[in-house]
Amino acid sequence: MIKDIKTALLLFLVLAVMTGLIYPLAMTGIGQVVFPHQANGSLIRQRGHVVGSSLIGQYFREPQYFWSRPSATSPVPYNGAGSGASNLGPNNPVLARHVAARIKTLKAADPAEKGPVPVDLVTSSASGLDPDISIAAALYQVPRIAQAGGIDIVTLRHLVQQNTTEPLLGFIGEPVVNVVKLDLALHDRYAAAHEATVSPTKEPPS
Repeated sequence: MIKDIKTALLLFLVLAVMTGLIYPLAMTGIGQVVFPHQANGSLIRQRGHVVGSSLIGQYFREPQYFWSRPSATSPVPYNGAGSGASNLGPNNPVLARHVAARIKTLKAADPAEKGPVPVDLVTSSASGLDPDISIAAALYQVPRIAQAGGIDIVTLRHLVQQNTTEPLLGFIGEPVVNVVKLDLALHDRYAAAHEATVSPTKEPPS
């Protein structure tokens, strides 16, 4: 009896050390060496400061920027500590009202756009944190941004293409556009244009 208890305790301690200490440390070390960017949250840094993560969306509503898909997290959109969906079924009238209100907002922001609104611009994802939208959702917003931000449509389409992730292995999933990265690239365009406008013209050397 005593021998069995000792064996059980020894086995428990060995397994506890292996699964609770050695394995987590080994996986953490391998992650830091092989995939350091992903292991540290896929953080996006600009000029030495963390400005977001490529895995978590951000709330954009200025007309000169691309808008992310809606987020149902509480108490604020894209709350990383409160991931979750609205849990509203397709036959729920509350969901229908939410979708109708979002369509109305998009149409009001760009009355000239008469095409159908891509579904991912009016429905939230299961996590509420999805940073990606479809290519159709990104291109739908290009005319509004071109007018509000003063950037030509060709440049905006090129930015969309630069921030598009193709399907895994070329056929798993759909191509998506990361709105966080896209809007940061767009912000840099605006900043560069503003700097060029306010910078004094230098006299050529005599």
